[in-house]
Amino acid sequence: MERVGTPEEERQAGPVLPTSLESDSSKRSSWGFLVTGVVGGALLTVYAVVTPFITPALRKVCLPFVPATSKQVENVVRMLRHRRGPLVDIGSGDGRIVIAAAKEGFPAVGYELNPWLVWYSRYRAWRAGVHGSAKFYISDLWKVTFAQYSNVVIFGVPQMMPQLEKKLELELEDGARVIACRFPFPRWTPDHTTGEGIDTVWAYDMSAQRGWGGRPNREWVGQKNLSETAGLPASSSETRSKLLDVE
Repeated sequence: MERVGTPEEERQAGPVLPTSLESDSSKRSSWGFLVTGVVGGALLTVYAVVTPFITPALRKVCLPFVPATSKQVENVVRMLRHRRGPLVDIGSGDGRIVIAAAKEGFPAVGYELNPWLVWYSRYRAWRAGVHGSAKFYISDLWKVTFAQYSNVVIFGVPQMMPQLEKKLELELEDGARVIACRFPFPRWTPDHTTGEGIDTVWAYDMSAQRGWGGRPNREWVGQKNLSETAGLPASSSETRSKLLDVE
């Protein structure tokens, strides 16, 4: 005898979906997770790649990455002829200046804020066979001391040149040479110039820039700056006593 379900049993059972509809729903759900994962991974990759390039631009004084032209590299190497000693490239970008200097026999170092460019530079140095004499480090140029370098190369921007000029004059030895590309220093007079347009390179010998002979004493420079702040002459005995009061 056929049993007839009660209304309550029918409500509990509910509608039964066809097997094909359940399968389609499962596939759509899987595709949704896959698409979400792909999009999320792509956004994360873009963020990881772009952030090191954008972050320096958010600084008060940024040093953007603009690759040196082959002519600029050639002009820098020309300014290094008959020179010896360690070399540093401030804001070394993709490493082409450091690698070129290493090929000329210089122990060369590049400081760069962008980690991707540092890793790429190390790879390029390895490919060029100079990874033993071409080193690259992730660092902010304002946190590095350049006193140990005899040759300094900088691809700067106008906003940073006055401050960098003061930093290098305080730190470098008399025998050092500074090579500026694209933009000259505002106060120094170049000892040598080569190239034209964007390929122009200026070379500054520290002994000639100081003129009066000798690297400035760090303590004296600090007192001079403090005396200027206090509105006092830097050399008088009165200054010395008043500086103590200011301090």
